[in-house]
Amino acid sequence: QVQLVESGGGSVQAGGSLRLSCAASGYSVSRYYMAWFRQAPGKEREGVAGIANDGSTIYVDSVKGRFTISRDIFKNTLYLQMNSLKPEDTAMYYCAAGDFGYYYGNALLLASSYKYWGQGTQVTVSS
Repeated sequence: QVQLVESGGGSVQAGGSLRLSCAASGYSVSRYYMAWFRQAPGKEREGVAGIANDGSTIYVDSVKGRFTISRDIFKNTLYLQMNSLKPEDTAMYYCAAGDFGYYYGNALLLASSYKYWGQGTQVTVSS
């Protein structure tokens, strides 16, 4: 039984920071690829940041230099540190975890690459 539980969302002014957490159970964050996705009202689900089996990372262009994905293998938790937040970052953010397999690069930002999903945490950035 795999469960992913996101937390850390909230409301922040533009330029502020938030750190999202994804606590995993029944799943090892150190062994498989994972990612953060987001979806704003009326828009498609978008891959924001991904981390491969070997720890390499990839980001969508709009968040490069501002967001950092990481994982703590001892806490079995995935994180997304978000700095210099913009109103355009407002969305529901979801944690995603892959199954067996090895994905790298652009594939890490495709929703079809993932089997498990969390319930989401809302991020709202005001100007």
